[in-house]
Amino acid sequence: MSRSLVVKVTCGTDDAERSNQGFTVAAAAAASGASVSLWLTGEAVWLAGPRREDGLSLEHATPVADLLAVVLTTGTVTVCSQCAVRRGLTQDDLVGGVRIAGAAVFAEEILFPDVQAIVY
Repeated sequence: MSRSLVVKVTCGTDDAERSNQGFTVAAAAAASGASVSLWLTGEAVWLAGPRREDGLSLEHATPVADLLAVVLTTGTVTVCSQCAVRRGLTQDDLVGGVRIAGAAVFAEEILFPDVQAIVY
C-alpha cells in the first residue's frame, strides 16, 4: 500500500516556476496511481478560478490547466476557503470538480497515517 500525497501550492503567476513544480509533482503522482490531494492557497487559487485562462506561461513546462486536469481525474483539488473569500471567489467560479474547504479539512488530511505532505 502506498502513501497518499497532499501537495499545497501557495503561489500562482507571482512565482510561476515554483507553482508549476507543485502542479507537476501532484499530476505525476496522480498519473502513477498515487492518491493525491492538491490544495491551492494564496495566489494559486486563481489557477482554478476565473483567471485560469491567464495561466502560467513557463517555457518547457506542461500548462497548469493540463496538470490540473490530470489530478482531477483520480484525486482531489481544493481551494482554501479564506483565500477564496479574500479574492471574491465562490464555488461557481471554480473549475468543475474543485472544492472549497478550510484549514480543518487540510489538517485532517495531512494527519492521516501514511500521508506525505509537500508545500510549494
